Amino acid sequence: MTEPLQELRQFKVQEPVPGYWRVVFSNPPVNLLNSTTVVEIGEIVRRIETAQDLRVVVFASENPEFFMARYDLSDPNPIGFAPTVAGVTQFIDSTIRLNNVGAITIASIRGRARGGGSEFALACDFRFASLEKTLLGQPEVGVGIVPAGGGLERLSGLVGVARALEIIASSDDYDAPTAERYGWINRAIPNRKLDAFVDTLARRLASFDAPALATAKRLVRRHASPPIEDYRETLASLRTLIASPATATRRAALAKHAAAVGKDFELRMGHHLGLVGARK
Repeated sequence: MTEPLQELRQFKVQEPVPGYWRVVFSNPPVNLLNSTTVVEIGEIVRRIETAQDLRVVVFASENPEFFMARYDLSDPNPIGFAPTVAGVTQFIDSTIRLNNVGAITIASIRGRARGGGSEFALACDFRFASLEKTLLGQPEVGVGIVPAGGGLERLSGLVGVARALEIIASSDDYDAPTAERYGWINRAIPNRKLDAFVDTLARRLASFDAPALATAKRLVRRHASPPIEDYRETLASLRTLIASPATATRRAALAKHAAAVGKDFELRMGHHLGLVGARK
């Protein structure tokens, strides 16, 4: 590793063998993403871009219940939504750049990955998930908004238009077997075997030549990247929804419900989103 990453607050980076980084996320208690997360993801991507002979990067979580829970909408720092010079958020900018790095990126998912957490995983090249412990979701419509971190742009290319709309419109939780069947993840791996499977694959990739890996990734991905105008349109739609009275009312009702049910809201978010405002 050419440059240490020890100063990061929410991520720790290890180098099991040359050419292979393992990046572990931790933001207790439930691994919410916030402005610090966004800044540090940008810094990690910058380091990946400038690393010498880096072949593979694995992203994992220290919390077995939450890979990346969701973006913390109560975060007072606007950097998560502030536009860059390209007219997209820093989070989107970082994930687009992550698509373009030569190294293969792998999300090793154990626990819940919703909203921005799901969107970060979608920005990785591979997604492997714990068969028993993973729940994936895009809950934004249930909150009165839309996914704006790449979910709208990336999901349909993986699962098809109908299933992407199902995932986004339902705002429900999806288990790993369903996500695998849909194409949302590469494979659902038994929980006790997940870490060893991903580590073995990463070490295999780290043994290959970096230029060959980077070229293969570039050629495979050349028709897979949505135009940046799509992200700008999504952000404009998000801002309109955030400013609407209906969204404010729904978010207030959800906050009240979440306070009443405690941690179970994060554990079973898809279930609880269907209870608030349900038509009888």
